[in-house]
Amino acid sequence: MNSEASEGVQRIVILGSTGSIGLSALDIIAHHPGELEVVGLAARRNVDRLEEQARAFRPRYVAIQEEAQATTLRQRLRDLPVQVWGGSEGVERIAQIEEADLVLSAIEGTAGLLPTLAAIRAGRDVALANKEPLVAAGNLILEAARGRVRIIPVDSEHSAIFQALEGHRHSQIKRILLTASGGPFRGRTREELERVTSEEALRHPVWDMGPKVTIDSATLMNKGLEVIEAHWLFGVPAEAIEILVHPQSIVHSLVEFVDQTMLAQLGLPDMRAPISYALCYPKRIPAHYPALDLTAVGQLTFYQPDHACFPCLSLAREALRAGETVPAVLNAANEVAVSSFLRGEIRFTQIPELIEEVISAHRPEAATDLEVILSADRWARAEAGALVDSWNGAPSG
Repeated sequence: MNSEASEGVQRIVILGSTGSIGLSALDIIAHHPGELEVVGLAARRNVDRLEEQARAFRPRYVAIQEEAQATTLRQRLRDLPVQVWGGSEGVERIAQIEEADLVLSAIEGTAGLLPTLAAIRAGRDVALANKEPLVAAGNLILEAARGRVRIIPVDSEHSAIFQALEGHRHSQIKRILLTASGGPFRGRTREELERVTSEEALRHPVWDMGPKVTIDSATLMNKGLEVIEAHWLFGVPAEAIEILVHPQSIVHSLVEFVDQTMLAQLGLPDMRAPISYALCYPKRIPAHYPALDLTAVGQLTFYQPDHACFPCLSLAREALRAGETVPAVLNAANEVAVSSFLRGEIRFTQIPELIEEVISAHRPEAATDLEVILSADRWARAEAGALVDSWNGAPSG
C-alpha cells in the first residue's frame, strides 16, 4: 500500500486513457498540476488521441494494446523522452511501473482484467473504473489485494457506498441500495422494447458514457454487474443489495445500517466527482465542475425496477448466486451480445436471451485459477458468437 499517496504529488497511470473515464481523469489532472501527475498512459487502439495526450501530459511511459499501432506511435513520439510499449504485454507492463502511486483501471470489458491484476500484484493501489474484473474474477482480485494494496471504486454508485462507509464497520451494514437512472427505456413495455434501435439505446437521458456501458445501462445489465461488484467490494451478500430506479441520478447510492440509519452521497451526474475522489483518496481536492443545487433539482423520485422487462437484472443475480465461473460467462456473453446488437445482428430484447442461453449451456468450474476464468470467458464468447450466427442463418463451422 502506498503510504505516500496523501503527501506530495500523486503519480498516476491511466489504463484506458482515450475513453470517457480516461478523458475525465485527464481533465481533473490538468486542473491540479501540483497535486496530480501522469506517469503512464495506455489505450487499446486510438493512436491519434494517445499521441495528443502524450504530448500534453508528457508521461514517461505510453502503451497501446494493438501491436501494429505501437510502431506508428513510436515513430510519432520519437522527439519526446517517452518509452512506448505495445501489445497486451505492454499494457500489463505499464500497470506495474515503480513510479506509479496509483493505477486508474478504465479499460473496458474483460480486457481490463489482466492489467488490473498486474497492477495489484506489483503493489500498486488501484482506482477501479471497470466492473468486469471484479465480476469475472472477484475472488482472485481481492485475494491478490488483501493487506497489500487499496482498491478504490470509481463507479459513481460504488464510490457513493465507499464514501458512506468511511468510519463505519461493514458488519453493521443492513443493506446497500444501488441507484439506477433507469436508462432511456424506463417505463417501456416488452412489446415496445422489441422495436428499439441502437441509436435510441445510445441516447442516455442523463449520463455521457461509452457505447458498451450505455447499452448496459439501457438493458440494466450495468446494475446487475454492479450488484456483483458491490458483493466483492463490500462483503455484502446478494440478498442485502437492492436496486432503486432514480431518474434524476442525484443520489448515487445509499447504505442502510442495522439501526435503520441511511447514509447517501449526492452530486450531479458527472463522473469527474468520483474520479477525483479516487485519484486523491483520502484527500479531497477543490472541484472545477458545477456544484449540485438541490433547489434547481426540485424533486427526487425513486421506483422499483421492472424485472420482467429488464431480465438482465435477474440473470446477474442468478450468476452471483451460482458462483464459480458463471459470472465470468455472464460477463463475456453480455459483451458479445452488446457488440452484436450495436452491429444490428440481434434485437435489443435478444441480449438477455443470448446471455441466458450461453449460461444454460455452460458447465461451471471452481473459479480458483486465472486460466480457468479466462478459459470460461473464451468459451462463452465462442458460444455466444455461434448462437448469433445461428439466429442469423449463418452456416456453422
